[in-house]
Amino acid sequence: MKRLGVVLAWMALAPAVLAADLPAGWVRAGSAPADYEMGMDTAVRHIGRASAVVRALDIQKKPDGFGTLMQMADAGSFRGKRVRLSAWVKSEKIDGESWAGLWFRVDGDGRQNFSLAFDNMQDRPIKGTSDWTRVSIVLDVPQEALQIAFGVLLNGKGQVWMDDLKFEVVTSDVPVTGMRRNNQGPQNLDFEE
Repeated sequence: MKRLGVVLAWMALAPAVLAADLPAGWVRAGSAPADYEMGMDTAVRHIGRASAVVRALDIQKKPDGFGTLMQMADAGSFRGKRVRLSAWVKSEKIDGESWAGLWFRVDGDGRQNFSLAFDNMQDRPIKGTSDWTRVSIVLDVPQEALQIAFGVLLNGKGQVWMDDLKFEVVTSDVPVTGMRRNNQGPQNLDFEE
C-alpha cells in the first residue's frame, strides 16, 4: 500500500503529457520516432493551456535517430515571399552529442528540386537546459513551392517543448537562415579557388 502511495504521488508530480493525444494537425515522424514520446504537455507551457513536447524515452541511451513533431501545409499565400517561422522553445538535459531545433522546409513538385529551401537549426542547435526562448528560421518560398513542412526535432537524449508558433512575411533585408537551392552550375571542380 505504501508503494502505491509513492507511485500515485509521483504521478501527481509528473508532467501531464498526453502521448497518445497529438495536437490537432500534427504528426509524429523522424528517422526513429518510436524512440521518442510526443504530444501535448499541460504542465509545461509558454502561454495558454498546453505546449507540444518531444522527449527521449530512454534517458540513459542516445536514440539511433531523431524524432519530430511536425505538420505540412499548402505554400499558398507564402509563394514568392520571404517567411519567418518563429516559436517559443524550452529544453531540458539535451547534453553531449544530442541537439534539438525548430525546422522549416519548402517543398516543390517532388520530381525535381523537391526541397527548395531548408533549415533545421543544426548549425545553431538547442542544447542543455534552457527556459523559454524565442527562436526563428527565415526562408524564401519560391513561386514553384507547393508545400511547407515544419516542426520541432530532437536528435538524442533530453526533451524539448515548443509553443506559440508564428509565420510572418518579412522583407528581403532580413537574411535567410537556411540552405537555398543553388541556381548556378557546378563550380570550383579543380579546388583551385
